[in-house]
Amino acid sequence: MKRLLLGGVALVICGAVALNAYAMAGHALEMARATLTGLDRPVSADATPVVFRVEAGQSAGDIGAALEARGLIRSARMFRLLVERDGVAGRLAAGEYELKASLSTPEVIEVLAGGRVRPGTVLTVPEGWRAEEIAWKVDSLLPGRGRDFLAIVYDDQELATRLGLSPDASLEGFLFPDTYELARDQDLRTLVDKMVAQFDRRFDAVRRGAAASAGLTPLEAVTLASIVEREAAVPEERPLIAAVYRNRLALGMRLQADPTVQYALGTQGVPTPGQGLWPRELSLADLEVPSPYNTYRERGLPPGPICNPGLASLDAVLRPADTDALYFVARGDGSHVFAQTMDEHLSNIRRLEGGGRY
Repeated sequence: MKRLLLGGVALVICGAVALNAYAMAGHALEMARATLTGLDRPVSADATPVVFRVEAGQSAGDIGAALEARGLIRSARMFRLLVERDGVAGRLAAGEYELKASLSTPEVIEVLAGGRVRPGTVLTVPEGWRAEEIAWKVDSLLPGRGRDFLAIVYDDQELATRLGLSPDASLEGFLFPDTYELARDQDLRTLVDKMVAQFDRRFDAVRRGAAASAGLTPLEAVTLASIVEREAAVPEERPLIAAVYRNRLALGMRLQADPTVQYALGTQGVPTPGQGLWPRELSLADLEVPSPYNTYRERGLPPGPICNPGLASLDAVLRPADTDALYFVARGDGSHVFAQTMDEHLSNIRRLEGGGRY
């Protein structure tokens, strides 16, 4: 009986502890919700414009910390969480912006992600942007000029010939990602010429020689680098991804690269950046779309680059990893699992779909 009484007391105590923990957890959750809701509010009602500069290469965390230090947002952590939630980290381009302490954190993000750089400052082109995205950014700085930019990119025979391309080729892939001075009365032909000249400087004689040694023309090297740029979310994986595609090319296999299909499906013109340019989820029907850029249907490289790659992706193509891998599958965190055989690849897919870890 004494043992039963002790057991009952223990149960009562455990129940009380559990109820108390549940109540405390609920209270903490309510406090967290209230805190988070408050952290995205404006710092003050002060509407005085403040010039804030985003430096090239800054992460969302770095930008958030700088904004908090300047008294423009309440929480750098909240800023980073909202940027990640909205998937706009890649659109926080370098440049000078006019912000106010009276803006909420979502409004600050809208200004930065919307490319509302102060006119007459700089145009920053991130790695992996396609010509339409650059045109949109030009249009945001010089209203109505985006289409003029695209017309040069697609129709400038002189620049195409200078690059060793056919006269009717696009300059996609050769608009080197960098920061360029941009004036209000900017001659866009001069701007494009500067971007192409920067590509010529960076893709120098040594790199051209490395491409030739690998049996790649400059166009082929840039085209493959553009695919690597869009596939590699983790910088360290660029040489591995480049190796997979070079291995597949050597064996006459289809590349089966999702970004090439996304490029084929992307909206033309001067759109607002987003899923219209790079559809994230591809259906089985999408993989059958008739296009020379659809590497699920066509063998070899597509006709030209699908974006403008940076130097790291170009170098990955010229110096790929030493591996026999032919396949890779996304983990879901931006990284990939690589395999040499189809059986190993299918096993990796099943393991990831089942929630397995590597």
